[in-house]
Amino acid sequence: MPISRPAARPTGRHAALEGRVAVITGAARGVGAALARQLADAGMRVALIGREGETLREVASRLPQPGLCLETDVTDREALARAAHHVEQELGPASVVVANAGIAVGGPFDRTPAELWDRVIHVNLVGSANTARAFLPQLVQRRGYFLQIASTAAFGSAPMMSAYCASKAGAESFAQALRGETRPDGVAVGIAYLHWTGTGMVTDIDEHPVLQALRNNQPRFARKVHTTDQVATWLARGIASRTAHIYAPPWLRWCQPLRPLFPALVACVTRRELAAHDRNEYGDVVDVLGPGGHADWDVYRGVTQQPR
Repeated sequence: MPISRPAARPTGRHAALEGRVAVITGAARGVGAALARQLADAGMRVALIGREGETLREVASRLPQPGLCLETDVTDREALARAAHHVEQELGPASVVVANAGIAVGGPFDRTPAELWDRVIHVNLVGSANTARAFLPQLVQRRGYFLQIASTAAFGSAPMMSAYCASKAGAESFAQALRGETRPDGVAVGIAYLHWTGTGMVTDIDEHPVLQALRNNQPRFARKVHTTDQVATWLARGIASRTAHIYAPPWLRWCQPLRPLFPALVACVTRRELAAHDRNEYGDVVDVLGPGGHADWDVYRGVTQQPR
């Protein structure tokens, strides 16, 4: 069994997090797992929520102090309510909640099974709302911070990623609305915009011609794939400061004023790319992206196929 690392005493802004409780959904891998390590290093007690129990326990075993693992589907409101109760009983009320759980599917809309398209919306958007609903009483009690993980997919929707882009735009809008409602209760709401990040999703996206073309048409500095540890560092800094908008990488903040231009630019690039390929080329690439998404989809299908 892996031996936990000794925790370094937090300094500076991270010192404000020491001893508090953080909840992270989608914590089994990728950005969620990296952020769990960052927050644990800052002295937080971390609850990891996800679909992959064994992988969650492996992540928790590498934290500087024991993490609480809760194998939970964020689309299941009752299960999340039980998870929230468990967190409060075992660790205390949450001061930080990160709605990070997300999956993506790549491929043409009309060739994507409706159930799979709906699942992306349910996990990425409805799952975020369910997470907020389950933990909001604790956040109000602690005058805490809710962080919604969004994406530059909300800036300009890409063909072949309709469910993911719609869900991330919706999650951004949800968090903006929630921010106004919770401010009187002392609960801050942040939105994190992630660009190219080195997860399994990005590896699979490179197999899609249109999405690869979108990346190739970005400025060279914008094509860089950032490690999950680097992204988690940016997120942890924002959490410590209760930042309203976290940009990963930081230069994305300068893109906000340009957002009205992005849909037209994306449409121009994709129109040219789609015209250069036979439409049948895209029929075989309809699939969930990344191992985390595959794990969720496999478990979900297993549940729905059981006799009722």
